Amino acid sequence: MDFEEIIKNLQDLSNPEEVEGMARFGINPEKTFAVRIPELRKIAKQAGKDHLLAQKLWDAGYRETRIIASIIEVPEMVTSPQMDRWAHDFDTWDICDQCCMNLFRKTPFAYQKIREWSNQEEEFVKRAAFVLIATLAVHDKKASDNVFLDFFPLILKESTDGRNFVKKAINWALRQIGKRNLELNKQAIEFGRKMKQMDSKSTRWIAKDALKELESEKIQNRLQNK
Repeated sequence: MDFEEIIKNLQDLSNPEEVEGMARFGINPEKTFAVRIPELRKIAKQAGKDHLLAQKLWDAGYRETRIIASIIEVPEMVTSPQMDRWAHDFDTWDICDQCCMNLFRKTPFAYQKIREWSNQEEEFVKRAAFVLIATLAVHDKKASDNVFLDFFPLILKESTDGRNFVKKAINWALRQIGKRNLELNKQAIEFGRKMKQMDSKSTRWIAKDALKELESEKIQNRLQNK
């Protein structure tokens, strides 16, 4: 499936009513076909891994073409400048999250970008740093506990950022670290309790919401039986 076939496919799947509805989620109705993720994955599977096609789809600028690009891009061919360029193009939370989950976590620059992007002012670039922490906590089975414990100061530092898409990503990162294993759960709970004492509304919200899950009977039983 080439570029023109993908665009034709997206146009056929597009629903004008759903396009208008996307605006409620902060997505530009002029830059989306309102096609759901499962359908995008089917298209990406037909296209196959293709570095050049991924570049062309990304540059097309649509929500769907960028999500497909993140699926078909070849992680080994991704460069650090490309990651920066794509991150600065993020304009919705779902493109940010899909790109991090489908592609960025698989590159050799993932941990480096966490440190770099967490200091950026752009909302979705900063969000990407913490989405990467969350996804790596789930998928990087070889990383030591210390790798994730080292992110606690970063989480605390940026937790005062009250912007919705930033604080929710920080919360997600803390929860995923705390669900990785029993020891990290213990450390994340202790850290979260300290965060609850901070003089920052967003910091306290992040901690309170994370602790609700990390201290739950469901999570405790799952980790103890792991």
